[in-house]
Amino acid sequence: MALHADLTREIDEGPAGPAVGAFFDVDGTLIAGFSAVAFLRDRLASGRMGARDLVDALLSTARFRLGRLGFSGLIAATAAWLRDVPEQELEELSERIFARALATAIYPESRALVQAHRRRGHTLAVVSSATRYQIEPIARELGIPNVLCTRLEVQNGRLTGRHLWPTVYGGGKAMAARELARAQGIDLAQSYFYTDSHEDLPLLEIVGRPRPTNPNRRLAAVAALRGWPARRFTTRGTPGLVDVVRSSLALASIVPSFALGAVPGVLNWSRRDMVNLAITTWGEVGTALAGVHLQVHGEEHLWSHRPAVFVFNHQSAIDMLLLCKLLRRDFVGVAKQEARRNPLFGPAFALAGTVFIDRFDRQRAIAALRPAIAALKAGMSLVIAPEGTRSPTPRLGPFKKGAFHMAMGGGVPIVP
Repeated sequence: MALHADLTREIDEGPAGPAVGAFFDVDGTLIAGFSAVAFLRDRLASGRMGARDLVDALLSTARFRLGRLGFSGLIAATAAWLRDVPEQELEELSERIFARALATAIYPESRALVQAHRRRGHTLAVVSSATRYQIEPIARELGIPNVLCTRLEVQNGRLTGRHLWPTVYGGGKAMAARELARAQGIDLAQSYFYTDSHEDLPLLEIVGRPRPTNPNRRLAAVAALRGWPARRFTTRGTPGLVDVVRSSLALASIVPSFALGAVPGVLNWSRRDMVNLAITTWGEVGTALAGVHLQVHGEEHLWSHRPAVFVFNHQSAIDMLLLCKLLRRDFVGVAKQEARRNPLFGPAFALAGTVFIDRFDRQRAIAALRPAIAALKAGMSLVIAPEGTRSPTPRLGPFKKGAFHMAMGGGVPIVP
């Protein structure tokens, strides 16, 4: 069964075609948390926001939450802070913040929903009170072509400190959705809207398929009263104490795993026996502690082409555990030079024969690959992330040439 099949079943079995709209709120719906917080943190860290600006921002937000300031007043205050900022600077900042903070906040469940709607040929749109600088990178990543959002005024390439009317908030979202429906022939009675907030009731009430998603308390109550199906996503957001403890124990279990591996290593005078047992033990124990259960398709390819260069899309620290769980023995990894200095993993990686690459010195990096090619010729497999860095999203980035040079030099296949 495909991942998230239960979540997407009604879409897969429902009407197809562009007359069906799929509207998505962003904060709390497509992503965990609030995109504005990431921008606020950046302004504070960079020194572009002083203590007085921070106090003003917090007071404006508090007044808005207490109902003493309308959304137009809140966005007006936000726009004022950005007066005279070059728009290009804000666009570049939005891309950096997306890569650093927002890309990893996208719910996998949201990705599944968007992909299901795309498969059915529906017309997709983000409809958000946030500005385009916050949400356009998210929409682009998910393949959502229509962005309905609050706009800030720009003149001569600089923000004026004012916003454009109307804001896309509350009834403004319903207005924006109606305009898109008229322009693109969307039947709102057949359409979906996903949101977490009761403030979006005006749009929820005009679509035929309102879908409260991670609903706040007031929206959850309305959904229960009206019989709207609600769903909650749990794969992103602040981890609980149990999750933190389990993840920490899983990663830390590398130490006792290598200690156990030392037993056959000493008895057989074999470093490879030691490393193989340590790798297998860490993969099994670590994934069990982390609560990870794997569904492997094409498992035969892990063993039918050895030695080989195994390539993977590096997205988190747990990737190391998964590789040990899957490959189990007779392989060495290729890692960035900085990993050698990690007090927990560095010694274990070095003992396992990891090839460390200086990513900022091309000549030294090329020289470091020679032992890797020798290992391939000696019957060992290699594991490398060909993008050369951790990926913030499941989307593949450009590959570096190292994996291919090593495979050709060792005369072995590449197994993705």
